[in-house]
Amino acid sequence: MKALVKTFAAAALIAVSTFAMAADKPVSKSEKANVNLSTADFALDHYVAVTTQGESAGVEQLFAEDFNQKIQASNVQSNSRSEVIKSLKKQKGEKLNCTVSTDILEESADFMVAKVTLKFENFTKTDLVTLERVGNDWKVSKSINSYK
Repeated sequence: MKALVKTFAAAALIAVSTFAMAADKPVSKSEKANVNLSTADFALDHYVAVTTQGESAGVEQLFAEDFNQKIQASNVQSNSRSEVIKSLKKQKGEKLNCTVSTDILEESADFMVAKVTLKFENFTKTDLVTLERVGNDWKVSKSINSYK
C-alpha cells in the first residue's frame, strides 16, 4: 500500500512539474514585447528608458514610421528610424552615466513636445522630442539633439 501511495505521489509531482515547465515557454524572437504607450507620458518615459537605460523592449513600437533624428553638432547629421532602432538595440542593457530631466514644452490631445536633458560629467545633451498620437498609441516622431 505504501508503494502505491509513493507511486501516485511521484506521478503527481511529475505531472505538476511538467505543466509548470510548459507554462514557462520561452518567447520566440518573432513575438515582440508589447509596451503600454497609451499616453504621451508613458511614451516619453519609455523613450527616456530606451535612450538612457538600455531598455530594448518595444523599441520598434515606440517610433513612428516617419521618425527622423537630427543631431546638431559641428556638422548636422540625420538618422532614419531604422538607423536609430538598430543603434538602440546595440545598446541593450547599457546605462548612461548621467542625470536626466524632462520638461513638457507643449502638449495637446494629439501631440507633445518635450525637452529631455542629459547631464554628463563634461557635457550636456539636449533632446527635443516630438510625440504624436497614432491610433490608440503615442509614438516618437522626431528627435533633435544638441550638445553643450
